[in-house]
Formats: sequence, structure tokens, C-alpha cells
Amino acid sequence: MRPSSRTPDQMRAVSFERGVSKHAEGSCLVKFGDTHVLCTASLEERVPPWMRNSGKGWVTAEYGMLPRATGDRMRREASAGKQGGRTLEIQRLIGRSLRAICNLQKLGENQITVDCDVIQADGGTRTASITGGFVAMMDCLLWMQERGMVRASDVATDHVAAISCGLYNGAAVTDLDYDEDSSAQADANFVMTGSGGIVEIQGTAEGDPFTEEQFAQLFGLARQSIAELVKLQKEALAR
Repeated sequence: MRPSSRTPDQMRAVSFERGVSKHAEGSCLVKFGDTHVLCTASLEERVPPWMRNSGKGWVTAEYGMLPRATGDRMRREASAGKQGGRTLEIQRLIGRSLRAICNLQKLGENQITVDCDVIQADGGTRTASITGGFVAMMDCLLWMQERGMVRASDVATDHVAAISCGLYNGAAVTDLDYDEDSSAQADANFVMTGSGGIVEIQGTAEGDPFTEEQFAQLFGLARQSIAELVKLQKEALAR
């Protein structure tokens, strides 16, 4: 039995609320149960210096956690003078995941920065950030489309979403919350496209190695969960 009483293939309640930021070109408040992330997409009509005159655009991301996103207050990284290794790794993952489904040539020499700020953390913050970050980015592309700058479907050629799966009490389960993640025998983050393409898989055994059969179980759960997330993304973007 999972601590949340969910079945092995049951995700937490997932929701996307668009247009939550007055100033950002695109925004989405994504909730995976008690994990809440505010994703904002900002447009700049320029690209990094190393991309100038390339005819291509750029999509990048930044990630952070508010001091009381967790049980104990965390010190702001700005006050420490630098970002931590975990933060850098996660924001690079978000950026890679979003770029994987973008035709940067069609974006033109514009840059979209997706900021993912964790308001409340209960496991799966990076996967929620990727999934909600896509909706925020699409909001930004639709904003650009309304102004004749791009055609959104030319830039974003597919959906992208992510989910965490793991072995909890020996069973493969999807969408780990903190209680499960902190005691899982193995856990993996899966990033996949709406058409089933694999963008990235991060898997780790926390104790004994896991088997190929167990990995196949985790992968099967991830495919099912990501298909559900893409369906929810489409419903949110249609509203």
C-alpha cells in the first residue's frame, strides 16, 4: 500500500492553470498533488551572442525553490552568492526537454526563457516543472502567434512531459511523492514526447541494483502516465 493509498499506476491530482502572471507572455501554475510550481515564459527579441545572425532562436530555463517550499526554511541561493549543483542540473534538464520538441529555426532570432519557481515541494519538482513549463512556453508561442511573429505549431512540433517512477516496497509505482521518493529502492525520471519519443531518462538504484524487468515496469508506467499528462496539457491549452 502506498502512503497516499494510490494504486501503483495512479498519479496524484494534476492541474494546469494558465494566465496566472499579468506580465509574462506565457504562464502556468502546475500542481502535482502537493507539489506546486509557477512556470512563466518570457520573450526576448534577441538571442545569446553566440547565436546572433544564425537565424535560429533559443529556449532556455531557470529553476528555483522558494525558502518555505519545504518543511524547513531553505536559504535563498541568491544570498549564498551562487546556484547549487542540483539547481543547475535541473534547469539544464528543463531547457533540454523543451528544446527537444522545438524547431528553433522557426522561432527566428527570439529567446524564450521559462522560469520554474517551486512554491511548494512534495516530490517530483523537476518533472512538474518540465510538464508545466511546456504549457507556459506554448502560451508564449500563442501570444507570439496572435501578433504574427510565429506559427506556434511550427515551433513546437510535439508535446513534452515528465514523470517520476520508482520501486517502493518492491513494487513499481508512478509519480512519487516525497514520502515514497525518500524511501524508494530505486527511482527514475522519464521525459518523453507526446508521440512517445524518449528525451531523457535519469535512473538510480538507492540500494541493490534493479533488474531489466523492473526497469521495463517503470518504463511502462512512465509511458502510461505521460500519455495522461499530454492529454491534460491539450485540454488546458484548448481552454
